[in-house]
Amino acid sequence: MKLALDAMGGDFAPAINLEGAQLALSAFPDVKKIYLVGDETTLQKGCDGIGLASPRIEIVHAPEVVGMEESGLMAVRQKKNSSMSLAVDLVKNGTCDAVLSAGNTGAAVAASTIKLRLLEGVERAGIVTQLPNEYGVCNVTDTGANPDAKPTHLVGYAIMASIMARQIFGKPNPKVGLMSNGTEEGKGNEFTKDTLKLMRRLEAAGKLPFDFVGNVEGHDLFEHELDVVLTDGFTGNVLLKTCEATAKAFGKWLKAEIKASPVRMAGALMMKGAFNAMKLRLDANQTGGSPLLGVNGVSIIAHGSANGTAIFNAIRIANEMHRNGINPRIIEAMQKLGDISAA
Repeated sequence: MKLALDAMGGDFAPAINLEGAQLALSAFPDVKKIYLVGDETTLQKGCDGIGLASPRIEIVHAPEVVGMEESGLMAVRQKKNSSMSLAVDLVKNGTCDAVLSAGNTGAAVAASTIKLRLLEGVERAGIVTQLPNEYGVCNVTDTGANPDAKPTHLVGYAIMASIMARQIFGKPNPKVGLMSNGTEEGKGNEFTKDTLKLMRRLEAAGKLPFDFVGNVEGHDLFEHELDVVLTDGFTGNVLLKTCEATAKAFGKWLKAEIKASPVRMAGALMMKGAFNAMKLRLDANQTGGSPLLGVNGVSIIAHGSANGTAIFNAIRIANEMHRNGINPRIIEAMQKLGDISAA
């Protein structure tokens, strides 16, 4: 795999991106090359500072940067020489297989969708994010790319995310659920009800290449064996950020309660291993980045507050997607599904 890395993307760029690239070069010998896209002088100075020098690293100069507060679509149109746009261009022209950015999510989605286009048969691209549960991970999609989704879009998300669950997470028959406010068939708003009806019709016709379990609720994400959960981008993004904030708040509260008593602190020393393991399991940086499924190329979007470990893990995900041929499998699955508008 050859990767284009938006080295200026993220709250702590470019340091995190250089650190992540350095870790990836050591861990993944099948990553043939990483193109660091950004201000050449800044990146060269950063590389020199951490001793990042390798024939597998190449700096591509980009004079502009997309700010976190900018409109994603306007940034793509007006800043054609931004590090994000030029990184996506490297995939568009065939130089690279994958692009990674921890910058403005809206701009990353817009740049990838506009420049790379959609895979054959895909109506909308969707971001898929892994949340830890008792059975491994639950792939939640969409978590921010398409706020105003249609039922047919969620069918596409289900196909794409189930392929990822099968090929990368080893789930031969992924369990797929539809996020709602109750598990009963009649629960939900008009959008979720229509989506459920469409899914049931496709299921009856034998067109779903996964185990559709119907409606699921928020607590099912963590308590039950679910490999994929479907939702619109608005709800998914709120859900994701709520989960992240809850995990951080819980850790902060627990730490404060432990420090409130010498006895608790003594007990905590004996529980240090368990606490560290739990912290690692809840750390979003261990996931690294969320794939934007459905575009013609591998596009990974990392969190704005990502650190070097997150960038390393995002590169790992990009490499796994490329190695497992996720996009060709999506095209094949969408061809088999055929026209669902008449379902």
